[in-house]
Amino acid sequence: MSNVETAPDQVVCRSGSLPDAQCDQRGRAPVEIITARDVPLGGPRAMTVHRTLPQRQRSLIGPWCFVDHYGPDDVSASGGMDVAPHPHTGLQTVSWLFEGAIQHIDSGGNAGLVLPGEVNLMTAGRGICHSEVSTTETTTLHGVQLWLALPESSRHQSEREFEHFAPEVVPFDGGEFLVFLGQLWGQSSPVRTHSPLLGAEIRLQPGASIDLPVSPDFEHGILVDAGEVAVENVPIPRAGIGYTGIGLSEIRIANLGETPARVVLLGGEPFAEEIVMWWNFVGRSHEEIAEYRQEWQDGSDMFGVVDGYVGRGGPGRNAEGLSRLPAPTLPDVRIRARTNPPPQVQGGPDPDSARR
Repeated sequence: MSNVETAPDQVVCRSGSLPDAQCDQRGRAPVEIITARDVPLGGPRAMTVHRTLPQRQRSLIGPWCFVDHYGPDDVSASGGMDVAPHPHTGLQTVSWLFEGAIQHIDSGGNAGLVLPGEVNLMTAGRGICHSEVSTTETTTLHGVQLWLALPESSRHQSEREFEHFAPEVVPFDGGEFLVFLGQLWGQSSPVRTHSPLLGAEIRLQPGASIDLPVSPDFEHGILVDAGEVAVENVPIPRAGIGYTGIGLSEIRIANLGETPARVVLLGGEPFAEEIVMWWNFVGRSHEEIAEYRQEWQDGSDMFGVVDGYVGRGGPGRNAEGLSRLPAPTLPDVRIRARTNPPPQVQGGPDPDSARR
């Protein structure tokens, strides 16, 4: 998915601390609550997404650097998803749907449907472009779009990778889970990633809870899609993330309500490298971002070409008549640093005291 904001945030992520993180210490372990902001995607009938990462409070969870949650969205009212070809650098896009279907085409020659319960992971490396359009049969669109920052060792690769995987639904007492990236509770995904991480969907029946075994070396965030969810006994708002940091060997997730609950668990080893994010690019400096933007505007071979895109405006055009998304204007100042706190709950105890 593209970030189609006309004035996107300018973000440098690096170690540091922030004084204003939201922290709740009433639970078994302290939990940092990351609330979402609404961002419209597109024109007058824009589909609204709920964005939790990046923001001032926290910019990364492991290598996860971008988290959008959307829906359930009535396509007849919003127009659905129609994102013309757009570029990416230095990241992997992770598409995970709950309802609906999206046609994906990229400049690596890959085309296919994104369907509920099936992960699609695209690796940009040095440069890629792709289009995303909800299918005509889709009446409700509901899911998450996620980005992973690539480490220095692979962010310049020329290969434009694409992987698809439909994980097994694994039951447990009171619910079920699916592991789409990494490993969790004896289940693993074969999809290749470039740093240690985890992505899973967890479903809980009304009143159910689970003490989920996790790696204490990972920081974790639990994104709430549906239900009255508590993490470590701390209630988390819908579309928000409950962040637990490193040090926990298990995380309690509970459904306090009378309807089914669903969450997306994101985790990973703290990402040690400083990154710069702007629009659809992840780089390491203002100069790199400016170069990427100019390459895209010039139509260079760096990103390749999407063949076969059909948008709401007909073959090769989106609803606004665009054949490709133009890059926004760069700010007239250098991208300013924005710190990412250490991998522990801000305002909470030392992480070693929370280990179990």
